Amino acid sequence: MTENYTALYEQHKIAGASFTDFGGWQMPLKYSSELAEHRAVRNAAGLFDLSHMGEIWVTGPDAAPFLDYALVGKLSAAAVGKAKYSLICQEDGGIIDDLITYRRGEEKYLVVPNAGNAAVVAAALAERAANFNVKVQDVSAETSLIAVQGPNAEAILLTLVPAEQHSLVTELKYYAAVEVEINGQDLLLARTGYTGEDGFEIYIPNEDAAGLWDALLEVGAGHGLIPAGLACRDSLRLEAGMPLYGNELSREGNPYAAGLGPVVSLAKESDFVGKAVLAELKALGAGSTSGRKLVGLKGLGRRAGRSHYPVLKDGTVVGEVTSGQPSPTLGYPIALAYVDVEHSEPGTALDVDLRGKPEPFEVVALPFYKRQK
Repeated sequence: MTENYTALYEQHKIAGASFTDFGGWQMPLKYSSELAEHRAVRNAAGLFDLSHMGEIWVTGPDAAPFLDYALVGKLSAAAVGKAKYSLICQEDGGIIDDLITYRRGEEKYLVVPNAGNAAVVAAALAERAANFNVKVQDVSAETSLIAVQGPNAEAILLTLVPAEQHSLVTELKYYAAVEVEINGQDLLLARTGYTGEDGFEIYIPNEDAAGLWDALLEVGAGHGLIPAGLACRDSLRLEAGMPLYGNELSREGNPYAAGLGPVVSLAKESDFVGKAVLAELKALGAGSTSGRKLVGLKGLGRRAGRSHYPVLKDGTVVGEVTSGQPSPTLGYPIALAYVDVEHSEPGTALDVDLRGKPEPFEVVALPFYKRQK
């Protein structure tokens, strides 16, 4: 696989990052301590390089009906300035990717897929656009994405925004985006985090990314801002009960088994890719041909379950962990797992097979962690 490097790679090296491959990209795993970075995001702020994510513009007179057809959600219902979480599925209901789509105009949308799926999603959208008057433009290669996450994120960002535009930032709602002048440059600012905390994402041309990264670190120093890597991003999103493509979501799964049924708009008058099969799956009720659904597991002991570890009920395998680790915020092990529907109710006692030794867990409602407003 070809290794890709973001425009901020040198900044990460200077900061002492250790790197890992993620979706074909060399990304910072951590800079010093993933635990310190996790706690910084929960208590102050963390700075993330998300430039491995994709950016695909969909424009033209048919942009809204096209996205209604290409994705499972009703994107035409999103107001200009708002964002919508959705899925792009196969005809058989399998999930190609989960993504966020921003409506930037009546005929203009920005679709943001996950890192390893960006090219796949761009190709799928281009193929599905055949009978629509739209233009699908993949600008991932020239776009960087920087996120500031944590309770101090807003205060940090305001130091780089002109006073007359402060209200654009402070009044920006969750799952919305706006054009704002940041560090002297007009940029797209979104408020759609993946950490369970308040925060912002900034879309910026590659050539300007390093300057903004350095500026944010400088003004954020007094607010506790530190660079944060993928390791703490994973523990943060797990505490927030947010799925990760490749772990909880895949082409073999479907939205109902993953607990994402509300994302699917079967009420759309028009057809969309996967609609017939997804309607059948919803009617079945179980949400999965294997009879399993995604649940949260709280560890009752000290040892954590990890991806692919079997989940047991009275010694019999009834599921599999998709993500798991000790929760830095909560102080006990947590996991996401697919388990047989009959064992999925909160309060159900289960075990996770930790290399031959059963460890007690309990099914709990998601999310594990929810920030105080």
